[in-house]
Amino acid sequence: MKPTPIFRGRVEAGKLKLDHRDEFAALLKRLEGKEIELTLRRYRQQRSPNQNRYLHAVVIPLLAGHCGYDAEEMKTALKLRFLRREGEAHGLARVSSTADLSTEEMTEFIDNVRRLATEIGCSIPSPNEVAI
Repeated sequence: MKPTPIFRGRVEAGKLKLDHRDEFAALLKRLEGKEIELTLRRYRQQRSPNQNRYLHAVVIPLLAGHCGYDAEEMKTALKLRFLRREGEAHGLARVSSTADLSTEEMTEFIDNVRRLATEIGCSIPSPNEVAI
């Protein structure tokens, strides 16, 4: 199964200006007569691959080792601490996924984790101090 295509563009003077109009038009033609679902939202730059590697290869392993957690337990604990969202349902917390964070949100998450690490005596090198 092919991945669902995502088209980017911008709104100018109330009109949609797509970056890849020809590909979009070809898709519309293939979908002629079929029901579709359309989602339109403001573009957000997703976390970068370097941020993700730094989090999983440096930050989480060092902090997990310091705290006596395995990596998955550590990530869950950090998400509960820093990515908990308002509005628990039936007493269950809602927690954002790091995969859904923008680059700015991921930077904030990592900075919060590094501050916590410093508070509990765990030294985590900055991204520019490690090769990942």
